[in-house]
Amino acid sequence: MPITPPNGRSAETAAPPAPNGSTEPIMLELVDEDGTTIGTAEKLSAHLAPGRLHRAFSVFLFDEAGRLLLQRRALGKYHSPGVWSNTCCGHPYPGEPPFVAAARRTGEELGVAPVLMREAGTVRYNHPDPASGLVEQEYNHLFAGVVRATPAPDPAEIGETAFVTPQELDRLRADHPFSAWFPTVLDAARPAIRELTGAAAGW
Repeated sequence: MPITPPNGRSAETAAPPAPNGSTEPIMLELVDEDGTTIGTAEKLSAHLAPGRLHRAFSVFLFDEAGRLLLQRRALGKYHSPGVWSNTCCGHPYPGEPPFVAAARRTGEELGVAPVLMREAGTVRYNHPDPASGLVEQEYNHLFAGVVRATPAPDPAEIGETAFVTPQELDRLRADHPFSAWFPTVLDAARPAIRELTGAAAGW
């Protein structure tokens, strides 16, 4: 069952109309190069070129065989629709701990809770999205974990899911588009992923 935050909406989907007919803005946490909070900005404005550095998270969940859970982003998403990416990614609410945001968003998007999730480092990147013209200037907190339940994805967020081995991932990447940030976050999280999954999994 999706987890609903205190204000009753997800940070990654469109906000509902307010009583006066306006739409409540979705706010992100702006940070400096060290990851220290310096303010907030409306979500879309933070992604307009050249982009504003903001806090984000990326989650990599694996089954007990060491296969990575991927998602294909829903076609209705305004940013990077229809491309494959890691298990879950998003932005904490201002003041929300990244670990809490990662667990919350995994439940909202995939309808599952990890049985284990650990920090896997941070990475800072600047990735333009050629299709939309938006820019990901992110200070990204990485997490790796294990999932046992069968995903029940929200179709507004996710078009498809797949568990893949490293070899299957290579074939999928050769034939299908992936999010611009996927290679960067995967490479940054690999040391923690290898500790989590063991040598036999091949990551």
